[in-house]
Amino acid sequence: MARPSDYTQELADKICAKLAEGESMRMISTLEEFPSCETMFRWIREKPEFREQYARAKQESADFMADEILDIADDGTNDWEEREMAGGRTIIALNSEAVQRSKLRVDTRKWLMAKMKPKKYGEALDVTSGGEKIAVLPAELYAKRNPSPSPESDSK
Repeated sequence: MARPSDYTQELADKICAKLAEGESMRMISTLEEFPSCETMFRWIREKPEFREQYARAKQESADFMADEILDIADDGTNDWEEREMAGGRTIIALNSEAVQRSKLRVDTRKWLMAKMKPKKYGEALDVTSGGEKIAVLPAELYAKRNPSPSPESDSK
């Protein structure tokens, strides 16, 4: 069966559903029922409706990654392993490689999420206080606490 190369809304929906579920375009293109990366990138350039649908799917994939992070963090399946010591004694020890791989998987997803949806998953930057803690006040309360100087006070 030849790879599809003609654009259809049905195929676009299938591609974008996989993207929203965290699949990469590269992974999708390895499946025979989907077009090559080259074809999908051409559709992004040439088809405004696909470009918009693709952008939404990538945004949705950030939320999917948030769920994946919980699964990765909660899964301790390979965190411990049996090791045979000298003399035939067996111990249970931390599998540092598996723990570090999980950390890498979480950190990579966090980085991607911050790039895809910076307002939701990015680091909040404080650019106004010089690092000091400040209270954020509603406008009315701020105005009551910091009244504008009256014209008479300027003339004194």
